[in-house]
Amino acid sequence: MRWINGFRWTAPILLGTLGTGVWFTGLAAQEPENRFTTGFDVRMGERLFLRQCSRCHGQDATGNDETGAPDLTTGRYANASSPAGVFNVIRNGVQGTAMLPINPDTSDESVWQLVAYIDSLAVNPTDIDLPGNRSTGLQIFNGKGECAGCHMVNGTGRRLGPDLTRVGERRNPDELRSDLIDPHEDVMPRWWTMRVTREDGSIIEGFRMGEDTFTLRIMDQEENLWSFAKSKIREFERIEDSTMPSYEQTLTVTELDDLVAYLFSLRKEMSP
Repeated sequence: MRWINGFRWTAPILLGTLGTGVWFTGLAAQEPENRFTTGFDVRMGERLFLRQCSRCHGQDATGNDETGAPDLTTGRYANASSPAGVFNVIRNGVQGTAMLPINPDTSDESVWQLVAYIDSLAVNPTDIDLPGNRSTGLQIFNGKGECAGCHMVNGTGRRLGPDLTRVGERRNPDELRSDLIDPHEDVMPRWWTMRVTREDGSIIEGFRMGEDTFTLRIMDQEENLWSFAKSKIREFERIEDSTMPSYEQTLTVTELDDLVAYLFSLRKEMSP
């Protein structure tokens, strides 16, 4: 800092951590804006995502319980609160986590296109007009649908299926309806069933909680946890179908509409 003609002057400082310069003059700061937000940019960002990000975050970007990769469709991120912050996470990774930096040869334009694609994934619930009634859907969830017998919402229910407290942030209405009608279509490995035959011939069956080269862990229908050394069991089988029944025949179209409306309402700011 120095004085020029009676005025104090502070030299700008250039920070290169985002790959594109961010200039700070004194205490004032301005983050760079994403200039690559056209439909073409979003499509190019999607291509890059499928090549480099989907292995951890999933093809639909809804995350992966096994890798710990977060859901990117919510519009809320633990380590970024702006497009520039998302750019920074992609470019530099997050220290101490599995989020590694993107290939340094990737251009800033491509990273911004990836940011544009991720930004396009967030669903604004106020833009979606659903035919169902969520209050009636809640009654179906707890009653005819018997959903609370397997799923938990806000700490109430069971752990025999995914926690649905914020499912409306992870799944759009079409995906929720598909989940209800065809639950076997895309079952995450966390919800595969394992059938273990012990050395004495007895069989233990439960959800696949964890597995590596030498061991596996499962949770049975009573929510008891079991751990096995693979060398100490006779055999084991992975069943990749969902334990959830299809509601295509048991619920009417109107009841499905109501249940979808309720499930889609389950999000951080709206969960009852």
